[in-house]
Amino acid sequence: AIAGDIATAAIVLLFFLHGAKLSRQAILDGARHWRLHAATLATTFLLFPALGLLATRLHLLDGPLANGLLFLSLLPSTVQSSIAFTAMARGNVAAAVCSASFSNLVGIFATPLLVALLMTSTGATSVSWGAVQTIVFQLLLPFVAGHLLRPIVGGFVTRHKALVTAVDRGSILMVV
Repeated sequence: AIAGDIATAAIVLLFFLHGAKLSRQAILDGARHWRLHAATLATTFLLFPALGLLATRLHLLDGPLANGLLFLSLLPSTVQSSIAFTAMARGNVAAAVCSASFSNLVGIFATPLLVALLMTSTGATSVSWGAVQTIVFQLLLPFVAGHLLRPIVGGFVTRHKALVTAVDRGSILMVV
């Protein structure tokens, strides 16, 4: 429980710092990358499920391992790893935040539907409002708070880039 709480705190801090680091224009520009968002959604909810289904149909794996692989192919990526990997690659973090967050919100509805359609168990079609709350309280609100406090803490975050890098990499390590 303590390790989980520390990982949650690291994720909240990660989104707060990225909110404080990114300018409003960068966030708006990131939200406008509709091709990126469409590609992310298509890859997450069409390509990966098709590959998972293909792997199970070709009997590359048997039993629970095949079901586990198929289930994993139906899940969206974790938002914090999407952001951290994008930041490490010096990519467009604002677009990654928007795309990964949107993908995970869609995943709340799409994943149970895909599980019901592609797997034998059909009892997984309920929407998890707890997941919605988690996304809002751990990701969205810290990002917005960081961005709103950018005039106060933005200079500190800019001067201490190593801190953001450590939180990026540390949050992934803690989650794993």
